[in-house]
Amino acid sequence: YIHPLWQPNIVICGETPKSYSSLYVFKTGSSAVQTAVNITWSSINFKTLLHWDPKPVGYVYTVEMDGREKVCIHTDKTECDVTNVILQNLKDIYTARIYSEIPYDEDNFEIPPYEVSSEFVPYTQTELGTPTVTYFEQKDKILKVEVADPLTPKRVNGTLQTIRDIFKNDLEYMLYYWKDQSTGKKSAKTKTNQFTVDVDKGKSYCFYVQANIPSRLSNQKSQKSSIKCTSIHREDLDVGAAVGVLILIIVLSVVIYKCTKAKRRLTEKENMPPNL
Repeated sequence: YIHPLWQPNIVICGETPKSYSSLYVFKTGSSAVQTAVNITWSSINFKTLLHWDPKPVGYVYTVEMDGREKVCIHTDKTECDVTNVILQNLKDIYTARIYSEIPYDEDNFEIPPYEVSSEFVPYTQTELGTPTVTYFEQKDKILKVEVADPLTPKRVNGTLQTIRDIFKNDLEYMLYYWKDQSTGKKSAKTKTNQFTVDVDKGKSYCFYVQANIPSRLSNQKSQKSSIKCTSIHREDLDVGAAVGVLILIIVLSVVIYKCTKAKRRLTEKENMPPNL
């Protein structure tokens, strides 16, 4: 039974309209259930969750992936982890049905009301996680940076796979670097996990890294890594300043000593008897 306050689209051939923003209220016996709305996918490095509204009152949800596998059965939450399902084939197209069910209503053999999610393709739609800079060094005119591939939940022979294991040559890294205290940026890219770029000798640099899949139409870049800065220039300044201060102290000490000695001689000369 459809509540008269809501006027959904006409149901054709027994199919529920695939609307993701309309709210439907159904009455089963003495209880009312609502179909899911605001259904969204959330996926980072293939860790994939479904989210929806509203919070159920007097009923529960069950998620069915592609009409085959049911997960999050009879849950009172509005979130479902579907990672294990999508990991079976990362290039498949997935949809989810979210059923609204009255718990323990075993005598009702009708298909519960449900709503259908949008399509989701893990390989092209999962977001890339933030890469981690594991090592960097600036020596003379060379800056070297190494980055670690983020892990995914996918296992092969018990070993967690990285995003490089999955994307292979589709994956590259971008390095953005600039002179410390400057706003002008330069960039470099690599298909490996290492960068070697030319920089100005004696100048410190700051940088960050992003993973990138240029073949994608969207979600190409990951979030930025934390910004790192070399300290070559600062260390040189510190050492130079220390040496300068030391030299200044020595020079001043010598000057003061000579001035004191000269003054003492002048005083002694003035105090000598005239006949001497």
